[in-house]
Amino acid sequence: MNTWLTASLWMALALAASIVSVRFAISVALTEILFGIVGGNFFHLHVTDWVNFLAGFGSVLLTFLAGAELDPDTIKRHWKESLGIGIVGFLAPFLGAWAYAYYVAHWSSAGAKICGIALSTTSVAVVYAVMIETGFNRTEIGKVILAACFVNDLGTVLALGVAFANYNMWLLLFVIVTSGVLVVTPSATRWFFGHFRDHVSEPEIKFLFVLLFFLGGLAAAANSEAVLTAYLLGLVMASALHGNRRVVEHMRSTVFTMLTPFYFLKAGSYVLLPALWLNLGITVILFLVKMVTKVVGVYPTCLAFGLRGKVAKYTTGMMSTGLTFGTISALFGLSHGYINQTQYTVLVAVVIGSAVIPTMVAQAFFRPQVVIPPETQAVEATPAAGRAEEAQARAH
Repeated sequence: MNTWLTASLWMALALAASIVSVRFAISVALTEILFGIVGGNFFHLHVTDWVNFLAGFGSVLLTFLAGAELDPDTIKRHWKESLGIGIVGFLAPFLGAWAYAYYVAHWSSAGAKICGIALSTTSVAVVYAVMIETGFNRTEIGKVILAACFVNDLGTVLALGVAFANYNMWLLLFVIVTSGVLVVTPSATRWFFGHFRDHVSEPEIKFLFVLLFFLGGLAAAANSEAVLTAYLLGLVMASALHGNRRVVEHMRSTVFTMLTPFYFLKAGSYVLLPALWLNLGITVILFLVKMVTKVVGVYPTCLAFGLRGKVAKYTTGMMSTGLTFGTISALFGLSHGYINQTQYTVLVAVVIGSAVIPTMVAQAFFRPQVVIPPETQAVEATPAAGRAEEAQARAH
């Protein structure tokens, strides 16, 4: 097999997906999965060892960046709403999808857990893109939705790491060392960035890579998942990286240009179209299970925290999305033999549907009318302004 020609096919599909994403203004992760489906079913993409490594590293870095995008100030101002909506947004679909897969569809115990975890997610990537495009990221309501999405996905990542870990000495060592690293990393990062920044060799990014590789290796030894440590590392480093946006931007360029295309193309390549057609019924049912449990869980929680009308419905719609962590969880299950390729195909199809349909419905019918502050006012929003904006949003 000619490695260079194989790589050229993968990158050609990635380029085509990127062009479609730009032209039609949809998530590039979604288009890469779709082109991966095409490549796997019609061009017989070969998943080699080097593709597996690049794809795995891409998922780790993407998860790290998702955690690093968290706004600590939003969590402090709206910790009750963020935690409440985020926790319910994880638990309701997790329990609902797990129960259906295990008791009704008769999946194995491990397979049902993967189903629950994969469908418990929200899509930070999709929601973040929508918030940026509409300017909602500069509003208090938008910040609450983003924070709740992070909490929801933290529950997903923790569940994936805890449910399938080996409970032995390796796990104890993993917990102790990871906890220590997470405690000292923010201050160590600030010191390192202060002494080694603005160099063409990018020592700051190499420093982060060392931490991600090390913690990922410990996670693998404990039979956990490297995305767990990556997400936690991103969360604790969010405040440090907010003052070094250049590092984040350079990492984002590397990730989306070179690494995540391999991950999402690989995820799509494992989807079998004949299996999807034969299992269309359970695919639709699982999609409805996710949507119904999200609505039943999130909407009353929004009302309990004082969100009313379109704001509550819009928040529920955004929290019902799913993409990145859903595919990561499904691929983890397939790679470790917890689910078969047909079950994987069903889960990825549901995840793709949840990335598109709730977003379109929320944007078309439930988008609230709120005052969006200019860019210059977005950084330092006063509590009074936030309360006034929230009151206006609830009125709609």
